[in-house]
Amino acid sequence: MRRATINRKTGETDISLSLALDGTGKSEIRTGCGFLDHMLTLFAKHGRFDLTLTCKGDTEVDDHHSVEDIGICLGQAFRTAVGDCKGIVRYGSTLLPMDEALILTAVDISGRDCLVYGLSIPTEKIGTFDTELVEEFLTAFVRNAAITLHVRQLDGKNSHHIAEGAFKSLARSLRVAVSIDSAAANEIPSTKGVLI
Repeated sequence: MRRATINRKTGETDISLSLALDGTGKSEIRTGCGFLDHMLTLFAKHGRFDLTLTCKGDTEVDDHHSVEDIGICLGQAFRTAVGDCKGIVRYGSTLLPMDEALILTAVDISGRDCLVYGLSIPTEKIGTFDTELVEEFLTAFVRNAAITLHVRQLDGKNSHHIAEGAFKSLARSLRVAVSIDSAAANEIPSTKGVLI
């Protein structure tokens, strides 16, 4: 089973994260940020990743440091868990409807970090969560996972639906991208012979 455990402690956050790529979607998540807990719980479920995460952060300031640092840790965990990338499909894309919202994500486990962000979330907050932190989380995740991610909002006007659609779509795209291609299980999916 492809797994990783990441611990990160700074003056702003104290994070412990365990990830299994070949899981069943079970999760135990306590970030100190209710909306992010919800997003990462459904991320684990739709990706069929087993995810355990605790974060003690300076949420008395705001959620920014916790959200960004969790993105860093989750990205590092993905990069570690895929290892040398032997046998992975590498690419994945998902067009996901969430009520009136329609979100497209496309992923390349490329070894190169690139985020093309195309969400237009209409409100500044979802509950107490600053919606600009969706992009902050994805930026941190992509940089540390060393992947390319395109996320596009094709429709939608409800902020919760747009954000939730993005997390679900990303999970399903990653689920495909990190899956093992049985026809090429011993091959690196690149003419360079190396990824990440």
